[in-house]
Amino acid sequence: MGAILINADDQSNKLLKALAEKLGGNVTQIDEEQYEEILLGTLMDKEKTGETSSRATIFKKLGSR
Repeated sequence: MGAILINADDQSNKLLKALAEKLGGNVTQIDEEQYEEILLGTLMDKEKTGETSSRATIFKKLGSR
């Protein structure tokens, strides 16, 4: 089973929710913060390389800023 996310204004969200329920869909509402977390997770998955870095390398990079 798949899912879609639609980010719209409140009035459109109410209309889309009613339509989805009328068509027999399950509707779960999320707030703006949860939506941003989903987008961040998606972006992180796309950028994942599978490579690892040593602790020393990470702290060296952080110290150079």
